[in-house]
Amino acid sequence: MPQTSPETTARYRILVLGASYGSLLSTKLMLAGHHATLVCREATAAIFNAEGSTVRMPVRGQEGLIEVDSGSLPGLLQAASPEKVAPAEFDLVVLAMQEPQYSAPGVRELIGRVAASGVPTMAITNMPLLPYLARIPGLETASLRPCFLEPELWDAFDPDLMTLCSPDPQAFRPPEEKPNVLQVRLPTNFKAAAFANEAHTAILRKLDAGIEAARFESPEHGALELPVKLRVYDSVFVPLAKWAMLMAGNYRCVRSEEMRPIKDAVHGDLEASQAVYDWVVGVCIELGGDNSDFVPFGKYAKAASALASPSSAARALAGGAKNIERVDKLVALVAAQQGKQLDVVDETVALVEKWLSHNRAA
Repeated sequence: MPQTSPETTARYRILVLGASYGSLLSTKLMLAGHHATLVCREATAAIFNAEGSTVRMPVRGQEGLIEVDSGSLPGLLQAASPEKVAPAEFDLVVLAMQEPQYSAPGVRELIGRVAASGVPTMAITNMPLLPYLARIPGLETASLRPCFLEPELWDAFDPDLMTLCSPDPQAFRPPEEKPNVLQVRLPTNFKAAAFANEAHTAILRKLDAGIEAARFESPEHGALELPVKLRVYDSVFVPLAKWAMLMAGNYRCVRSEEMRPIKDAVHGDLEASQAVYDWVVGVCIELGGDNSDFVPFGKYAKAASALASPSSAARALAGGAKNIERVDKLVALVAAQQGKQLDVVDETVALVEKWLSHNRAA
């Protein structure tokens, strides 16, 4: 059984919207002894409830992938469709879906119940939701509403009950597997900002400590420390560190006629990429961030050299998506509030708009 320290034995009930990416965090939570309920389609929920979840991840010092089945963990896993969930029964709600997905029938109504429940909510997303943006001093959120598919969904949330977590770990569903199987490609850490209320932040810190202390008992390898931790930061700007990466790489995969790999978007014109990166970091620093909140461009560029595929946003647009997360537009509008503008960023926003218009007209 996983080992936990005496200080981390409190068990929380955590509701996770989004069973794909959400199953990664839920696995780490269950390893630390907490109980997770995944929200997904009814057919998918039936598979999770019958078979549990399986997460495969690379572990330092081990060959191949380590397979973690939820049935072997001390915490409990359940899954349910949106209409069967009562958010008030949980200690924490985690939003682990793409922003446009919250407008889906059933999910939209669940979001309303989450807001009404008063339960602290952590969004794992590159696209900070409007209640979180309201926590950033001096940021005027009314002009940012066009970046969201359905901004009124978020109006009922108390900003003090919303925090943001950067989705740094990369994982995917192997296409040949059932939907309860997830494979981790990049086992980095989740980076969460503190809540406005220290009592709610204390929940995150206990989760952080419990995940750090837990060990997975592998039948073949014994007690293993698994990667992908939950780190909690006082700064509200730490989860925004991805903005510069997204704007220098991911969204610049989008071209007029076709998409290009992230490594080409970054290294095709390294000087232009650094100009975008530094400009976005500057926008965040003017908001109140600190240089220490952000990854140096050189480190990012080195990592980007191994990213041989277009970004998920670019692939979605090429596949006909009518809506994607609009971090590109959000960054441009935040910068405009500061009187800043960059041609390369405006060109990227225009290209994304062009693809979306084409897809919506198809």
